[in-house]
Amino acid sequence: MARHGGRTVRDLRRESRSAVLQRLYFDGPMSRLALGSAAGLSSGSVSNVVAELMADGLVEEAGSLGADGGRPRTLVRVAADRGRLVGVDVGETRVRVELFDLSMSELARTERVLPGHGSRSYDVGVVAGHILDGVAEVLGADGAARGAGELLGVGIGVPGIVERTAAGTLVHGQTVGWDAVPLEALLRGSGRLPAHVPLFIENGARTLGQAEMWFGGGRGARNAVVVLFGSGVGACVVTDEVEQGRAVEWGHLTVQVRGRRCRCGARGCLEAYAGAEALLARWREAGGQPPPGADEEAALTALLSAARPGGGDAPDPVAADVLAETAEYLGAGLADLVNLFQPERILVGGWAGLQLGPAFLESVRAHTLAHALRHPAGRVGIALGRLGPDAVTVGAATLPLAAFFARGGRRVPVDSPAQAPAWRAALGGRLAGQRGGA
Repeated sequence: MARHGGRTVRDLRRESRSAVLQRLYFDGPMSRLALGSAAGLSSGSVSNVVAELMADGLVEEAGSLGADGGRPRTLVRVAADRGRLVGVDVGETRVRVELFDLSMSELARTERVLPGHGSRSYDVGVVAGHILDGVAEVLGADGAARGAGELLGVGIGVPGIVERTAAGTLVHGQTVGWDAVPLEALLRGSGRLPAHVPLFIENGARTLGQAEMWFGGGRGARNAVVVLFGSGVGACVVTDEVEQGRAVEWGHLTVQVRGRRCRCGARGCLEAYAGAEALLARWREAGGQPPPGADEEAALTALLSAARPGGGDAPDPVAADVLAETAEYLGAGLADLVNLFQPERILVGGWAGLQLGPAFLESVRAHTLAHALRHPAGRVGIALGRLGPDAVTVGAATLPLAAFFARGGRRVPVDSPAQAPAWRAALGGRLAGQRGGA
């Protein structure tokens, strides 16, 4: 097969298909003329690629656009119904599974509560069972997805550090009692996932960051930090040097030497002060009384209501002080991210961040600016994430989607092993396109 600079004709065709699919996905519908310019292809090449993708059913016509003094131009777009994607959020209180089409429209969802909330040590067999049951349930709820060829992949966001090995993906989740857990092998070994369906496992903060960069408050930014504020805290950092985003264990930054004991075993971590679990523990220690039997979300709602009651009632000083102190710790932690990475934007997501955000984001922002260096602090915008509590599952589902685009829209053959994650190419291509259009 002919080679061009080390790449075969097949490689070039795949790259052209990938470029067209990505531009249509993020910027479509588009005419072939506009698409050729955006994807860097000649008019002849883009016409051939579009015809090929339409024959495969991946691209469809989407009306026409009038042209001054000439023929109307036909618009084309990615066909949303030509595949299914599953996103899984393994949180610290529940497992959420959602099914999407290619446009990321939700088709089905299910949630399962995790046991052992008080001990913070989760049986990986139970978690794996919830994932498998959830995937089966959402696929079963959607008749079009029952054919194995329609499922393009399963993406999973997990707490902890993710390690790739020859034997599969391992998860090191120290705060939940996971030590080199072979999650991929457990899921594959169950026999309940088709062997040819790609499986992607990433840190949950990273999938949250991917979702916000693709669809939410991070669109158009070259440098951003997306914060996951839930039971614990984490962050995804996107910079010029790390365009695909990198999960950082920001919650285990030391903010108080010889401070409170953290869930990881160390003392003085940010998570020991700013995570929802620690926030509620400090409220109880100060005399606060969450409703009996309330889970974390309900207890946090009670704290917020006590600190900021409506109807002209006086705030509970204990709850108000704990919330104010938490905002200060979180602001100091964000200031470290500002000083280290100098982002354009910081987005706060996660269930606790979204629940508390409207009430105390201004205080967090003020403490961030007070602790950060003036120059980078003067350039950063701090806001809530735009995608709500489903952002981790949306981000997880984009992992197989981006890999599908990177393959040029080709399905993984039934007799082929699942491929390694390839979403970096897709995200890198999108950001490069944004820079080129700036």
